Amino acid sequence: MESEQIQPTLLFSILCDEVRREDNGKFMLIGLFETIGAPTFPASHPALYVMNCWCSGLGSFKQRTRIVAPDNTKLIEDKKTEFALSGLKAKHRIVARFNNIRFNTPGEYAVEVLLNNELKVRYPLVIEKVLPKKPE
Repeated sequence: MESEQIQPTLLFSILCDEVRREDNGKFMLIGLFETIGAPTFPASHPALYVMNCWCSGLGSFKQRTRIVAPDNTKLIEDKKTEFALSGLKAKHRIVARFNNIRFNTPGEYAVEVLLNNELKVRYPLVIEKVLPKKPE
Protein backbone atom coordinates (compact mmCIF):
# COMPACT_ATOMS: atom_id res chain seq x y z
CA MET A 1 0.00 0.00 0.00
CA GLU A 2 1.35 3.39 -0.99
CA SER A 3 1.46 6.02 1.75
CA GLU A 4 -0.68 9.11 1.41
CA GLN A 5 0.91 12.18 -0.11
CA ILE A 6 -0.34 15.70 0.56
CA GLN A 7 1.05 18.58 -1.51
CA PRO A 8 2.81 21.13 0.71
CA THR A 9 2.30 24.88 0.72
CA LEU A 10 5.12 27.22 -0.23
CA LEU A 11 5.23 29.38 2.89
CA PHE A 12 7.78 31.80 1.41
CA SER A 13 10.39 32.30 -1.30
CA ILE A 14 12.98 35.01 -0.69
CA LEU A 15 15.76 36.34 -2.94
CA CYS A 16 18.82 37.68 -1.11
CA ASP A 17 22.59 38.22 -1.17
CA GLU A 18 23.45 35.65 1.47
CA VAL A 19 21.98 33.07 3.87
CA ARG A 20 23.70 32.17 7.13
CA ARG A 21 22.68 29.63 9.72
CA GLU A 22 23.31 30.55 13.34
CA ASP A 23 24.46 28.10 16.02
CA ASN A 24 20.91 28.10 17.43
CA GLY A 25 19.54 26.88 14.07
CA LYS A 26 17.99 30.18 13.02
CA PHE A 27 18.61 31.48 9.52
CA MET A 28 19.80 35.00 8.75
CA LEU A 29 18.86 36.33 5.32
CA ILE A 30 21.09 39.22 4.33
CA GLY A 31 20.49 41.78 1.61
CA LEU A 32 16.95 41.11 0.37
CA PHE A 33 16.47 42.55 -3.12
CA GLU A 34 14.52 42.37 -6.37
CA THR A 35 16.76 44.46 -8.65
CA ILE A 36 20.39 44.15 -9.75
CA GLY A 37 22.17 47.04 -11.46
CA ALA A 38 25.11 46.72 -13.83
CA PRO A 39 26.98 49.37 -15.83
CA THR A 40 27.73 47.09 -18.82
CA PHE A 41 26.33 43.95 -20.42
CA PRO A 42 26.78 41.08 -20.45
CA ALA A 43 26.99 41.34 -16.65
CA SER A 44 27.93 38.74 -14.07
CA HIS A 45 26.55 38.61 -10.53
CA PRO A 46 28.85 36.84 -8.05
CA ALA A 47 26.21 35.08 -5.94
CA LEU A 48 22.55 35.18 -5.07
CA TYR A 49 20.42 32.94 -2.91
CA VAL A 50 16.79 31.87 -3.01
CA MET A 51 15.38 30.45 0.21
CA ASN A 52 12.12 28.52 0.03
CA CYS A 53 10.13 27.11 2.94
CA TRP A 54 7.58 24.31 2.50
CA CYS A 55 4.97 23.31 5.09
CA SER A 56 1.62 21.53 5.61
CA GLY A 57 2.50 18.60 3.38
CA LEU A 58 3.26 14.91 3.64
CA GLY A 59 5.49 12.77 1.46
CA SER A 60 8.53 13.10 -0.84
CA PHE A 61 8.85 15.93 -3.34
CA LYS A 62 11.11 17.40 -6.01
CA GLN A 63 11.67 21.15 -6.01
CA ARG A 64 13.23 23.24 -8.76
CA THR A 65 14.36 26.82 -8.31
CA ARG A 66 15.25 28.49 -11.56
CA ILE A 67 16.05 31.83 -13.11
CA VAL A 68 14.46 32.48 -16.48
CA ALA A 69 15.50 35.03 -19.13
CA PRO A 70 13.15 37.87 -20.18
CA ASP A 71 12.05 35.96 -23.29
CA ASN A 72 10.65 33.21 -20.98
CA THR A 73 12.27 30.48 -23.07
CA LYS A 74 15.86 30.34 -21.82
CA LEU A 75 16.80 29.02 -18.40
CA ILE A 76 19.71 30.96 -16.97
CA GLU A 77 20.13 28.63 -13.97
CA ASP A 78 18.24 25.64 -12.56
CA LYS A 79 18.73 24.04 -9.13
CA LYS A 80 16.98 20.76 -8.29
CA THR A 81 16.44 19.40 -4.78
CA GLU A 82 14.52 16.47 -3.32
CA PHE A 83 12.99 16.66 0.15
CA ALA A 84 10.47 14.92 2.38
CA LEU A 85 7.91 16.06 4.93
CA SER A 86 7.11 13.44 7.57
CA GLY A 87 4.04 15.16 9.01
CA LEU A 88 1.66 18.04 8.40
CA LYS A 89 3.39 20.17 11.05
CA ALA A 90 6.84 19.64 9.54
CA LYS A 91 8.63 22.43 7.65
CA HIS A 92 11.49 22.17 5.21
CA ARG A 93 13.72 25.03 4.06
CA ILE A 94 15.74 24.82 0.87
CA VAL A 95 18.52 27.25 0.07
CA ALA A 96 19.58 27.48 -3.57
CA ARG A 97 22.84 29.30 -4.26
CA PHE A 98 23.47 30.63 -7.75
CA ASN A 99 27.11 31.55 -8.49
CA ASN A 100 28.43 33.87 -11.18
CA ILE A 101 25.17 34.19 -13.08
CA ARG A 102 25.56 35.84 -16.46
CA PHE A 103 22.90 38.30 -17.58
CA ASN A 104 23.31 39.10 -21.28
CA THR A 105 20.90 42.03 -21.38
CA PRO A 106 18.95 44.24 -19.00
CA GLY A 107 15.32 43.27 -18.51
CA GLU A 108 12.80 41.49 -16.34
CA TYR A 109 14.07 38.03 -15.56
CA ALA A 110 12.05 35.72 -13.31
CA VAL A 111 12.62 33.49 -10.31
CA GLU A 112 10.44 30.40 -10.51
CA VAL A 113 9.81 27.73 -7.89
CA LEU A 114 8.31 24.42 -9.04
CA LEU A 115 7.13 21.45 -7.02
CA ASN A 116 7.09 18.14 -8.88
CA ASN A 117 7.38 20.18 -12.12
CA GLU A 118 4.31 22.31 -11.30
CA LEU A 119 4.93 26.06 -11.08
CA LYS A 120 4.13 27.32 -7.57
CA VAL A 121 5.44 30.88 -7.68
CA ARG A 122 7.06 33.22 -10.19
CA TYR A 123 8.36 36.67 -9.33
CA PRO A 124 10.44 39.29 -11.14
CA LEU A 125 14.19 39.79 -10.88
CA VAL A 126 14.88 43.08 -12.64
CA ILE A 127 18.32 43.55 -14.18
CA GLU A 128 18.90 47.19 -15.07
CA LYS A 129 21.62 49.28 -16.62
CA VAL A 130 23.09 51.83 -14.20
CA LEU A 131 25.61 54.58 -14.74
CA PRO A 132 29.11 53.71 -13.55
CA LYS A 133 30.19 55.46 -10.36
CA LYS A 134 32.42 58.46 -10.92
CA PRO A 135 35.62 58.67 -8.85
CA GLU A 136 35.43 61.20 -6.05
